[in-house]
Amino acid sequence: MLATAGRGMSDEAKSRERQTAQEKSDRVIVPSRPGNSGGGKDATPTTRSERALPGHSAGTAVNPRLDRITERARRRPIEKYNNIFHHLDVELMTVAFDELHADRAPGADGVTKDEYAVGLQERLHDVVGRLHSRAFHPLPSRRHMIPKANGKMRPLGIPTLEDKLVQRGVVKVLERIYEEEFHSFSYGFRPGKGCHDALKALSWNIHRGRCGWVVEADIKGFFDHVDHGHLLAMLRHRVSDPAMLWLVEQFLRAGVLVDGKRLDTERGTPQGGVISPLLANIYLHHVLDEWFARAVKPQCRGAAHLVRYADDFVATFEQEHDARRFFAALPGRLGKFGLEVAPEKTRVLRFGRFSRRDAARLDEKAAVFDFLGFQHRCGTSRKGRFKVKWSTAPEKFRAKVLAMKDWIQHNRTLPLAAIWKTVNAKLAGHYAYYSVSDNWPKLLAFRTATMWILYKWLNRRGQRKSFDPSTWIAYVDLMGLASPVRVVAILNAVGP
Repeated sequence: MLATAGRGMSDEAKSRERQTAQEKSDRVIVPSRPGNSGGGKDATPTTRSERALPGHSAGTAVNPRLDRITERARRRPIEKYNNIFHHLDVELMTVAFDELHADRAPGADGVTKDEYAVGLQERLHDVVGRLHSRAFHPLPSRRHMIPKANGKMRPLGIPTLEDKLVQRGVVKVLERIYEEEFHSFSYGFRPGKGCHDALKALSWNIHRGRCGWVVEADIKGFFDHVDHGHLLAMLRHRVSDPAMLWLVEQFLRAGVLVDGKRLDTERGTPQGGVISPLLANIYLHHVLDEWFARAVKPQCRGAAHLVRYADDFVATFEQEHDARRFFAALPGRLGKFGLEVAPEKTRVLRFGRFSRRDAARLDEKAAVFDFLGFQHRCGTSRKGRFKVKWSTAPEKFRAKVLAMKDWIQHNRTLPLAAIWKTVNAKLAGHYAYYSVSDNWPKLLAFRTATMWILYKWLNRRGQRKSFDPSTWIAYVDLMGLASPVRVVAILNAVGP
């Protein structure tokens, strides 16, 4: 009996020890005032001067907290979160800092990641202190224009390194909530999802989802027209923590620097910001995804599917009536939230297993459409069966060739080894994205175009030509110009 009692007391003691350890762990996780055992969203961060700043191992402490948010979001899909701001502490900011890219352009203050890393411990404690006292105010984003494939310019907003850091911390918390809410047909800027996954899903919808019609749509200037009021109202569906809502609004209204002058941002969320992709997904989740899943699809007579990557999306329908009804309703739906379609890029297409036959019968040209940089067209496999064919969209191909030409032209005076290394890296990046089924000819065409662009501009390094065509081809073989080696099979037999 004594032995049994001893074992029982030992188990009870162990239980108390585990409970005490858990309570200590929770007090570390939740920031609290020094000398105060309480905590919560209004508490200030704990002073940690007696502890060293956690390094790369901080993720081991952060991940369990974030995992609990994920589990709660999964079990309680309609519950609001009123106490998540406290997760923005030094441990989380350490992980967020590690995840920032060191080679990105600096913001308005010119501070790079390497420069910010000097005295990192003091910097992180300072920014967390300003966050929890609501003394943090993001700086305006630096406006930078980049060319689009159609020759127009796209504005990018580049935040400061510290603003990127805080945005990354906010994303790490909020995405744990919304990843459990987003629909499976949303692929843009989500963990574990990418462009090729979206292409595979669209392929499955066309091949095995009973597709006869496609609605190709484009939202005009989406990132510039996001309505702040609507976005904050959408956030309040799941987030009621006033501090977190305050911080998101701070980033939305931070403004942008254009030619040294600050301009207010009453609408939109700047492309280039770390938080912008998540906010865009939240906005379109409510505007488009939920509407399609709850209102459009249940009323369709035949099969209907949607694939969205950020603000690019394609809807497939079995019945023409369903496609045209969606096409007609789309402008009104977007208009309720301050968005509009680009008429020249929004259309209904006959596309699917029998589209080429029907187009020939009606004396029409077989339809093609572009999605995520690829042109989609109806074709046949080697066995004569229906198959979607993919190739680099002509507009994208021209833009990529022009970008390669511009780089080689402006850097032709560099040492040949440096030019060759960079060009091969650019080619490898191009192949990594565009190496998909049926696109092999376009990959070789891009390599060939690059080879002769190099020939033209390397021959202009001096007054005498360095190569003639025959010696140039031998030189290319000697130096080794990168070639595509494999393709990604887009046709997914299993399904999205």
